[in-house]
Amino acid sequence: MASKFCFQALDKTLRDVMSTYGNSKKVFGGKVVVFGGDFRQILPIIPRGNQSDSVHFAINASYIWDSVKGKISEPNDGYADIEIPRDILIEDFCDPIVAIVDSTYPSFLDNYQSYDYLKSQAILASTIEVVNQINNRILNLMPGESKEYYSSNTVDRSEIHDNNILEVLSPEFLSSLRTSGLPNHHITLKVGCPIMLMRNIDQSEGLCNGTRLIVTKMGNHVLEAQIMRGGGHGKVTYIPRMDMSPSQSPWPFKLSRRQFPIIVSYAMIINKSQGQSLDWVGLYIPKDVFSHGQLYVAISRVTSKKGIKILIHDDDNNPKSSTSNVVYKEVFANI
Repeated sequence: MASKFCFQALDKTLRDVMSTYGNSKKVFGGKVVVFGGDFRQILPIIPRGNQSDSVHFAINASYIWDSVKGKISEPNDGYADIEIPRDILIEDFCDPIVAIVDSTYPSFLDNYQSYDYLKSQAILASTIEVVNQINNRILNLMPGESKEYYSSNTVDRSEIHDNNILEVLSPEFLSSLRTSGLPNHHITLKVGCPIMLMRNIDQSEGLCNGTRLIVTKMGNHVLEAQIMRGGGHGKVTYIPRMDMSPSQSPWPFKLSRRQFPIIVSYAMIINKSQGQSLDWVGLYIPKDVFSHGQLYVAISRVTSKKGIKILIHDDDNNPKSSTSNVVYKEVFANI
């Protein structure tokens, strides 16, 4: 869902155009604009932001929302504890990660190279730490030789005004940094493993942020991969290393990382699963979801109820049958 600032910029542009050619100063210059989005889904991500920041970044917090017609007025329950139906719960396990992997990828060793097998399923979790743990576990199960890829990291010195900072920005320190939207310094791959793009490369070919592919060949400077879904599904393409920087740096300097714009995607974070349509989903919740719409997005990725299994446990790995659903009810206040 686009932020209010995108629509405000569009509003100003259309007003300027229509004021020049049509003498109209109405909202959007009098043009009809159709908004698309689902307020139940994850809101725009605000780095280090709180609930208030996310709510006020949404489109319905903008001054243009007062001019919108066709609003809905359904009630919203806000924060709630959700009881999960027993028939979709995984409750019998010793190691929860082994259990969610076995449930989501049954007969893995017999099917790990199957295009149809890999494209139709994924494990979802709410944090990148848990996702990396699951991906590493499955990658270790997979036969075949692995290849390690390491990034090259640099800092834009022109934006640093305190030279003392440069003394601590060692290659080891820069390599250890992680943030949303930036690939890891160290990536391990095997031929046949699924990956997900973290950047738009060629939208006309279906190579967009969130596209899943299967690695078919591994070179030193380029990867060959087969697109799994979307308009380009089945096509073989090539992914180069790229220079990438976070759009909003969480550090007092600008980091540039040269690496493949990918992450292994046997498992993925819930936020990155938006737009995916899967036949089988394993939802792993060792801790409650923490932002608006995450639980809704995770459960709605699957095409039918029979295709989802959910594993929830407490800090002692004891199974649970309920979890929290986070809804910022302010988002629904004026729709």
